[in-house]
Amino acid sequence: MRILFMGTPDFAVASLKRLVEDGHDVCGVFTQPDRPRNRGKVTFSPVKTYAIQQELPVYQPLKMKDGEALALVRSLAPELIVVTAYGRILPKEILEEPPYGAINVHASILPRYRGAAPINWAMMDDAQETGVSIMYMAEALDAGDVIRTVKTPIGHEEELSALWARLAELGAQALSETIPTLVDGTAVRIPQDEAAATYAPMLSRELSPIDWSRSARQIDCQVRGLQPWPCASTELAGQRLKVFRTAPGHATDRMPGTILSAGKDGIEVACGSGESLYLTEVQAEGGKRMTASAYLLGHPIQL
Repeated sequence: MRILFMGTPDFAVASLKRLVEDGHDVCGVFTQPDRPRNRGKVTFSPVKTYAIQQELPVYQPLKMKDGEALALVRSLAPELIVVTAYGRILPKEILEEPPYGAINVHASILPRYRGAAPINWAMMDDAQETGVSIMYMAEALDAGDVIRTVKTPIGHEEELSALWARLAELGAQALSETIPTLVDGTAVRIPQDEAAATYAPMLSRELSPIDWSRSARQIDCQVRGLQPWPCASTELAGQRLKVFRTAPGHATDRMPGTILSAGKDGIEVACGSGESLYLTEVQAEGGKRMTASAYLLGHPIQL
């Protein structure tokens, strides 16, 4: 099938790669414009990098509603548009241009976690499972009819990067299985239950500060869910720290936020659940990410 792909981050590369491996004619790749990163150095998106390696034509329209993007889509004449974490809202005219329409690979079990950061929010909410949904695109955010859903459990101590990678591959597989059903007319359309819809908005630094009155489990989920950016953070003993990893502590009746111990096991802090939590991997402002025990060698904490 002649397919126009739209995507930007690492998560989207798996889907694009699968389209190439399945032998589809990828007539073009839309991705976000190049932006300065890493101290002002302009870098390509992961999708653009892969597309260039595969010698696929890459397009980076600045706007989607000025008519130029629509003209470009028409010139490419795709039979289907596939979108995976593109980061742009597509106007109705573009969605309706291909004969088979436009479908989206979304990393949640819709209608839960519509929006920009479904994987992070599922982990921060301590969800027991998540998944990938293939849906027809609509003008409303992630509200189109669902074609296929694949579910997977979230490990109790699973790192976000591992979950991200697993969902990317599940999405690629689900996409591969969905396209033939579009062609033979067996693809289903399951309307979403609007009453059950929840949202996963973009991440921001406002989510970073740790509230020690929350339970140890909630804080651990916050730490795992906010990686690699913006990261959970706290101020302990006058030092602001990013927190990358934690470990379960012990029962305690001390006030939440109290530092209980600081040594080879990490920095133990009382939480609001009557339990403590060890900070085991941290990063001070202007410093490097390191184990808490290594950090304490240069920044001893007096209890």
